[in-house]
Amino acid sequence: MASIEQRYISLSARKVNSAQGKEQAMLIVTLLYLVAVLSVPLYSPQKLIWLAAYPIIASEMEGCGFRRIFLKSLLIIPLVALIGIFNPFIDTETAFRIGNVAVNRGWVSFISILLRGLLSLQAILILVESSGIIDTINALRKLGCPSVLTTQLHLTCRYISVVMEEVIVMKRARAARGYGRKSYPLSMWGRFIGQLLIRSMQRATDIHRAMLARGFDGSLPLGTTMRWNSSAWIWLIVWTALIACLRFIDFSSLVVQFLHK
Repeated sequence: MASIEQRYISLSARKVNSAQGKEQAMLIVTLLYLVAVLSVPLYSPQKLIWLAAYPIIASEMEGCGFRRIFLKSLLIIPLVALIGIFNPFIDTETAFRIGNVAVNRGWVSFISILLRGLLSLQAILILVESSGIIDTINALRKLGCPSVLTTQLHLTCRYISVVMEEVIVMKRARAARGYGRKSYPLSMWGRFIGQLLIRSMQRATDIHRAMLARGFDGSLPLGTTMRWNSSAWIWLIVWTALIACLRFIDFSSLVVQFLHK
């Protein structure tokens, strides 16, 4: 079976929610963690290393597996690297020395940007893997996020399978008429994408008309009632305290001072 069909089947069959009952708590903790990571000074990457404790511990607690989360987060490295790739050539002031080798502030900021991107994506992946994308969107709405935004996210996630169905149909039609061809000219791919856009817009129009006929008023009802339980409060209080400690206490300096005693 083609890889695109395998991905569609895995997407349709995946309904995992190991964070049942604490979706809002996990969302708040994730937002606090993102604020903590992004507020670390650009030239202090050692503080980001301590903040890596959250994705490592939380992924194992929620059954996501840090190894899988880490491997998925590596996909963002090319994008993040493009943001800071010129820093080592712009900021050439020496930050520290390793023996006779001088490391400039540009390399320090570049490493800091890479760590920020990895840790931020890992936290988001843990949230989505444990709570599920639909429950995460519902938690956003319960916390006061505008319904216009949550409805768009909800419909995008719910009906991405519709677009994949159209891709599979067109792929099978192309294979049936290709007589075993493996490669196609670039002009064919342009027509393929154009036809996919037209077919997707037609399906979206049909779905929207069906929703309007059933009383759609711009917002979707919540599928389940989210209640705060004891595990949610414990998760929120403990991780908020730990993230605050990891952010504002310089454990690197404490370790160095301890070693020099």
